[in-house]
Amino acid sequence: MTTLVPDFCAAAGRHDVDAMLDTLAPGATLTSPLVGGAVFSGSADLKVLLGAVYGALRDLRWDEPIGVGRRRLAISVGRIGRVEIIDALVVDLDETGRITGLFPHLRPWVGATVLAARLAPTLVRHPAMLRRAQRRAG
Repeated sequence: MTTLVPDFCAAAGRHDVDAMLDTLAPGATLTSPLVGGAVFSGSADLKVLLGAVYGALRDLRWDEPIGVGRRRLAISVGRIGRVEIIDALVVDLDETGRITGLFPHLRPWVGATVLAARLAPTLVRHPAMLRRAQRRAG
């Protein structure tokens, strides 16, 4: 199956949010590892979130995605300020290879904490987006 995962990774490395969104299937979601399992969905909400996340990261490098069928794993290493952050991004796909789900797993704790602190000012300016994401969490 040809997938758009490498295109998503390349766009993330360039901080190209529109190109990231172009790899997503309608109804795609991102389950947050930082905001209590909040589930972000919809182009407008994902544009804000992906822009904030990947806009905060520097020196982002991706390994070649691995996996078969409808699930892939893409691992990245980047920097948030002076701190290294690693993401083991699990990606679900539809039958056409478009991304339906993004499940980031961030390490180390200090990198995830610095990222959360950097994202907070952007996210609090979008309270309706946060409420929608929290409702989807369960």
